[in-house]
Amino acid sequence: MLQDLTPARFEEHQGTPFRIDHGGDSSLEVVLHQVRRHEPHPGPRAEPFSAYFLGPKSPLLPQRIYQVAHDQLGTLNLFLVPLGPDPKTGGLLYEAVFN
Repeated sequence: MLQDLTPARFEEHQGTPFRIDHGGDSSLEVVLHQVRRHEPHPGPRAEPFSAYFLGPKSPLLPQRIYQVAHDQLGTLNLFLVPLGPDPKTGGLLYEAVFN
């Protein structure tokens, strides 16, 4: 499934909520904030890109693989990296890279 995702598929859902399962009954709602396309390079993905998610200031989720759910995209296992606070909103940014 992950190999079939494209930047265009994510761009369709920019501004929509995603739920990150971070253990037990805990989930965190984030919003797909931005999709950034990367230069093509040799590898399995024709269109590499990053998806940036904006969440609340707390809790800060550590870097690891999470189950991330979306109403249209379904459930995805994504490696998320916290980038720190977004200067405009003050919320926390997380990045998932698709190489």
